[in-house]
Order: sequence, then structure tokens, then C-alpha cells
Amino acid sequence: MWNNVLALLALSAMEVVLGIDNLVFIAIQTAKLPPERRDAGRRIGLALALVTRILLLCSLSFILNLKEPFLHLTFLTGLLETLQVEEATRHHIVDVSIRDLILVGGGLFLLVKSVHEIHERMESTQATKKPVPAASFASVIVHIAVLDIVFSLDSVITAVGMAKELWVMITAVILATAAMLLFARPVSQFVDRHPTVKMLALSFLILIGITLVSEGIGAEINKGYIYFAMIFSLCVEFLNIRAIRRAITAPE
Repeated sequence: MWNNVLALLALSAMEVVLGIDNLVFIAIQTAKLPPERRDAGRRIGLALALVTRILLLCSLSFILNLKEPFLHLTFLTGLLETLQVEEATRHHIVDVSIRDLILVGGGLFLLVKSVHEIHERMESTQATKKPVPAASFASVIVHIAVLDIVFSLDSVITAVGMAKELWVMITAVILATAAMLLFARPVSQFVDRHPTVKMLALSFLILIGITLVSEGIGAEINKGYIYFAMIFSLCVEFLNIRAIRRAITAPE
């Protein structure tokens, strides 16, 4: 029993950490909605993430089979050897699994979306340009739903590795989603109030997209480095915001 309790606590904390990228993406997407619809967008986005995770957890055999290669790109072997790609990475690229395709596709989708968002933000700051119009509620939810599949896959694979009981995994996912729901609005409002933080968040999404693509082709990046870079950048940004506020409020 105590093993299950400890696994539940550890997995809940890990799910919250893994859900940060999803929360950032939801904050960026719902910011494009009219103010009165943003809360609904955040709730629906997190609800979709929860449902996706639970459905995947209830089909563990299917998830585990996603790692099995179904396509062998043997014609790439010679080219990869010429490029002196590491043997482990070479085999990963040649032997393609459904999980690899999901990670690469999701990473590319995230890269395209993030670069497009940055372009829109930069264009909208020019005096000759009009502000970016509000997106439709349906399009925002569709974008969130697509990325939820990718983020959920990573989360579920982590859950399978950390716990043995299905009820522990599902409970941890529910607790993590509840925690994210609690902080979703403050995070979204903070990101929306500070344009530089919003740009930083979009940069994080580009970093996450690159990580997903790298993992999909077998060249995995230690996620500890990714999280450290994100936390360090946020700390620097918070110091900048604080310095700007002091400069504005300081008497002349």
C-alpha cells in the first residue's frame, strides 16, 4: 500500500512537470480568444488532455506496441553510415515506429505553430499593422487537441515506467490536471500581460518541438537540460520585469 502511495505522489509531481509544456501551449492558444471565452478554452483544453491521458492509460498494451517498428527504411542505411551517424540513432531512424511518427509529427507541428505565432506577434507590433484578430473557438480547441495527443503520449509512457497499478496512474493524472487547472488562469493572465514573457513562452515551445523531433529520430536530449534552460530563462525574465517596474516607479 505504501509503495502505491509513494508512487502516486511521485507520479503526480512528475505529471505536473511534464504538463508545463502543455499548459504553456494552452495559454498561448487561448490568448487569441476573446477575453470572455478564454476560461472556457482553458478548461476544455485541460479536459481534453485529461481524457486523452486516461484513454491511453486504459490501452496500455496498445501504447507499448507503439514502440515496435512497422516500417524499415533500409535504403537510408548507407547514407547514415556515410554521415557517420551513431549506430543507435541509425537503427532508430531506419526502424520507424508509430510512436516515432507521432513525436516527429507533433514536434514539427509545434515548430510551425510557434514560428507562425512569433511572426504574427512581430508583425502586429508594427505601427502600420492591425492587431491580430481573435481566432475562432473551434480552431483553438482543435490545435490544443492535436498537441494533447503528443503531450499525453509522453506523459503516459512516463506513468507506465513509474507505477504498476492502473488506478495509481489514473489518479496521478487526475491530480496533476486539477493542479494545472488551478494555475492555468494565473499563468495565462501573466503571459498575456507581459509581451516579452509571451515571446519567451513561444521560444520554449520551439525548444520542446525540437526535443520531440530529436526523440522521434532517436537522438534524445536530456530533458533535465531543457527544464533547467527554461527555469533559468524565466528567472532572468522575472528579474528584467522587476527591474523595469522599479525604473518606472522610481522618483526622478
